[in-house]
This record gives sequence, structure tokens and C-alpha cells, in this order.
Amino acid sequence: MANLFLKILNMSIAASWLIVTVALLRFVLKKAPRWILVLLWGIVALRLVIPFLPESALSLIPSAETFSIHNIQYEMPAVSSGIPAVNNAVNPVLGESFAPNPAGSVNPLYVWTLIVSVIWLIGVAAMLLYAGISYIRIRQSVAERIPYEGNIFLCDYVKSPFILGLAFPKIYLPSSMDAAAMEPVIAHEKAHLARRDHWWKPLGFLILAVHWFNPLCWVAYV
Repeated sequence: MANLFLKILNMSIAASWLIVTVALLRFVLKKAPRWILVLLWGIVALRLVIPFLPESALSLIPSAETFSIHNIQYEMPAVSSGIPAVNNAVNPVLGESFAPNPAGSVNPLYVWTLIVSVIWLIGVAAMLLYAGISYIRIRQSVAERIPYEGNIFLCDYVKSPFILGLAFPKIYLPSSMDAAAMEPVIAHEKAHLARRDHWWKPLGFLILAVHWFNPLCWVAYV
């Protein structure tokens, strides 16, 4: 499990550089077609879920493996961030604090990695549990509904329009919504369905659940 966590950690660090870049580009590309930003965030998502992506001399990622699994488990612990200043600052501290003990069977840093990996797994489980409970509560809140047209329903407990469901998505509107306002709101929600936003948002949350420890992933999700 420690090896899996280190792979996820390396993927998350590598993706962080892309997240910062895309977040900054949002201000530059304010007037650009929306699909460009969607594409850029899609590249970030790929970086977060695919362990190995082709690198190039023009890559924004200094290092795809900041923490070497082999070094942490068997040799002197060290980071390879791709930034010499960071390496020079961090590696001496790691070497002094987690130097291998010849009498020991496991490197001290690897033991800590095992502990952190358990905490990471608990965090993933908590995120998925939260998502499951939230979904059940929403389903229960719209159990009493009135059909409006097609896959559109009115519900007293709905405060603002939203879409619920993956395979058979339904649009829910507040029962108190003014009839004149319904047409543009329904058009807006149908546009979300056409773009498959009801798929992308849960997928984004699933990726966030795996990388919950990275603050920049929360920024990307928002």
C-alpha cells in the first residue's frame, strides 16, 4: 500500500505544476472559447489518473518521480523534484532525520510512509462515504416530486435547479419557481446535460477523493 501511495503522491506533485499553470491561464483566456479551458483541465485530470505520460524537453513538469520508491525503501531517502534548490534544501534534512539503520530491516522513512498511506486510505474512504451519504440524502429529498415534462420534475424541497443521475439524469426545479423563469433555466440545465456535465463533476470528485491531500487539487475541483 505504501508503494501505491507513493505513486499517487508523485502523480499529484507532477499534476500540481499543471494546475498552477491552468489556474493562471484562466485569467489570460477569459475571452477564449470555453472548450479550451475544458481541454486544459482535462489534461490535468489525465495527469492525475495516468501514472506514465510522455515527457518532453518543453514539459511543465520538472520531475515525474519526486519520491523514488526504491530509495525510500532500500537506500538513502532523497527527493528528485527537478529543481536543484529544492533538492539541496530538502535532501540533507531527509538524510539526517531518516538515515537508514544498518541494524534495522526497514528504512525509517518507509515506516512513516506506511503510516501516512493508511491515513491516505482512510481519507479516500471518508470522501467516498461522504459522497454516498450526500447522494442518498438528495435522493430522499426529491422522493416527493411532480412531473413537469419529460425528465423535468418540480419539488418543494429543491432550493435551486440541479441535475441528478448518471445513466438516466433528471432535472429538478423548485416548485415555487415562476413560470416565466422556467424556460431559460430549463435551457441552461439541458445545456449541462448536452455537455455531459453530470458525468464530469462526479468523475472530478472521484479524482479529488484519491488526491484529497493535495490543496491544489481542491482548487482545481472548485
